[in-house]
This record gives sequence, C-alpha cells and structure tokens, in this order.
Amino acid sequence: MKGQIIKALSGFYYVDAADEIFQTRGRGNFRNRNITPLVGDEVVFESSSRTDGYLLEVLPRKNQLVRPPVANVDQGVVVTSLIEPNFSYNLLDRFLVTLEYEDIEPIIFLTKADLMADEKMIHEIEAIYEKIGYHVITSKADGEELQALQRYFPERLTVFMGQSGAGKSTLLNRIMPELELKTAAISESLGRGKHTTRHVELLPICDGLVADTPGFSSIDFLEIESSQLPKLFPEFQAIANQCRFRECMHLNEPDCVVKEGVNEGHIAASRYNNYVQFLEEVENRRPVYKKKK
Repeated sequence: MKGQIIKALSGFYYVDAADEIFQTRGRGNFRNRNITPLVGDEVVFESSSRTDGYLLEVLPRKNQLVRPPVANVDQGVVVTSLIEPNFSYNLLDRFLVTLEYEDIEPIIFLTKADLMADEKMIHEIEAIYEKIGYHVITSKADGEELQALQRYFPERLTVFMGQSGAGKSTLLNRIMPELELKTAAISESLGRGKHTTRHVELLPICDGLVADTPGFSSIDFLEIESSQLPKLFPEFQAIANQCRFRECMHLNEPDCVVKEGVNEGHIAASRYNNYVQFLEEVENRRPVYKKKK
C-alpha cells in the first residue's frame, strides 16, 4: 500500500492511507541503507493490521528540512515574535535562507504585536520583507490575521517553524481550539520559550496539512555552499545580472549593484549584514564527511 507519514514518535511511523492510520516500523535494512523516514514522506508499506506494519520504501522527496525534520513541504510559516522573545532580523533571515534553499515558499507571521509599543518598528519590518516579495502577516486583536493565514492552507503541506516561545502552538490553538496544543510561558532568565512541542506531526487543518514542530533558538547552515548563498537572497538575485562579474559575491568586487543598492537604501542593511555573516559561517564551518552508501 501507499501512504504518507503523518507522525513519527518513539520509533513508530504513523501512515495515512485512504484516511486510515497505520502504525508501522522501518525495515531493519533502512539503517544499513542510510534511509531515515521523515514526517511528510510518501511511502510504500505493508500491514497485517492497523497496529502492525512495516515500511518497505520511501519514495523520492521533492525537498526536506533537517530542522524541523519534515519532507515534501510546500510552504513554511516562520512564526516570529516581536517581543518576549525579542524580534531578531538575524534569526528570521536564517529561516528564510533555509526555506529558499529547499525551494519552499516562506510566509512571515509576526506575533505579539499587541505587546509591542514601537509601531514604527513593526511597519519597518513589514516594509523590508514585503518589498522583497515575501508574504507578511501581523497579528491583530480582531483576528483578521487568522483568516489571512488560512487562505494559504488548502491542498498544501505547511510547516510552522520559529523560535521557542514565538507562539506557534498558541497560533494553531487559535485556528483550531480543539487541538489543545500545550503552550508555556517565556523563561525570564533565558529570554526564550520552553519546548512545548516534542515531536513533529501533520495536522489536518483547512483542507491542508500543517506541521507543528519543536521550536529552537538557532539554525545552522549545514549544506549550503558559499556560491549558493547569494542566490538565496531574492533581492540580490533580482539585480545580480547587472554586477560586473557574473558570479559576484557582493563583497569586495568593483561595480557591484548589490552593494550600491545597500548604500542607496534600496536593499536593507540588516539583510546585507546578515548575508555577510552567513557567508563567513559557511566558509568557516568544519567539513561534514558523509558515510558512503
């Protein structure tokens, strides 16, 4: 039979096949073949009952995220707190670069706007990312932002991702109160939230599938090469063909239109500064040696 993994928990993979859920395990040779099934994977499996099945094959993926570990994602909602924990351009850009690398459409959702006294900063954040072409939704007291977000869900696999305490589970609870997902207060000493979501699970919401995933406070670039990084900033890519050099890295090259755009205010300095930092991280990371299959 064919189906899709909708939950992975304690060594079991729960597969949805024709609206029936089967509890399965991976075949023993998966480990030898370096195959790790992920939530979102399309799979072939066999089962003698709903609680006794085995995965036989993981079908080819169109993409996959390492953190959170989900495959075949259509779009990622980056839930970003404006305060408690404080907004970080750097962390948001890390998520966006990761999604761009996997060809996943990003949606930025800004939470806790009601606690934010500096409305000018909110408008500045919205303007920076909307100018690039990203969808930006800001939380409001009247709940209009929920309707705006739900319009993206039908027939798509959506991943909710973001820093611990940013409000991912709270947001999903507002959309579907019957989920009763656990939430927790922000740690005053650490300035970030506790991990209330312990595993990845696909939830049927608004005619689509939505993944609530464990939050985290940092994200590293493990696979992106330095030559790829400039292409993961859409505003750079849109004008890069005007640079003097074809593979301009937008650092010290003469006649670089990206640097000119930063100097003239057409490209946000925060984005460019984060790009320079990310590039340094990629170039200085330790090499990762993969096992031969």
